[in-house]
Amino acid sequence: MNKMAGSTISNHQVSSNRKQCDFTKLMMAGFDLELNNDSTQDFHVVFHGPKGTVYEGGVWKVHVTLPDDYPFASPSIGFMNKMLHPNVDEASGSVCLDVINQTWTPLYSLVNVFEVFLPQLLTYPNPTDPLNSEAASLMSRDKRLYEEKVREYVRLYASREEWEKEQREKKEAQKGSFCGTSNLPNAANGETSTTSGEASTVGEAVPTTATTAEATNDAVSEISDLGSPADIDDVDISAL
Repeated sequence: MNKMAGSTISNHQVSSNRKQCDFTKLMMAGFDLELNNDSTQDFHVVFHGPKGTVYEGGVWKVHVTLPDDYPFASPSIGFMNKMLHPNVDEASGSVCLDVINQTWTPLYSLVNVFEVFLPQLLTYPNPTDPLNSEAASLMSRDKRLYEEKVREYVRLYASREEWEKEQREKKEAQKGSFCGTSNLPNAANGETSTTSGEASTVGEAVPTTATTAEATNDAVSEISDLGSPADIDDVDISAL
């Protein structure tokens, strides 16, 4: 009984450490992140279309949800603005789960998802296992017309100009929220701090660089017996 309880606590601690560690690694890799309810388990990542593809120049906000048993279970990934792709549901933005689930191991991280899995998914669509049957059919029937329509979606729903406009409006709104305040909070009193440009309350679970090494060491020591990581550069999404 005690052994089972200890195992449950240990697994929970591994999951908690890895969530914080992977979140911090994404920031350190240069990705822009937005927390939902100050939670490192539910957040948005800014994703840029891979160069050399029909998605180049597009900017998407990707919703990431980490399950309670992460990293032993794969994250849930979904595009917030419209994406035309055979393996992405146009209505919900959900990415075909098989694409990630069939290759996922605890040795992968969120950086792998955004630097390897998603870029390969957009570079090598798989029309034989579609979430968007119309896009898959068009791609198989007339690739040139399919690529033209993808570029149209990028212009309409994921243009860099619209993204930059949205960011400017967000910054203006943040500035406006402090107008007329006579007693601004100060860091010395432990009132506020910022992460990736977003205001948050000190003491809440916002990862910092100081905690990265500790979280990384804890997570790595817990899963070190799982073996060496696979060569993720050779993952072939199109074969799934």
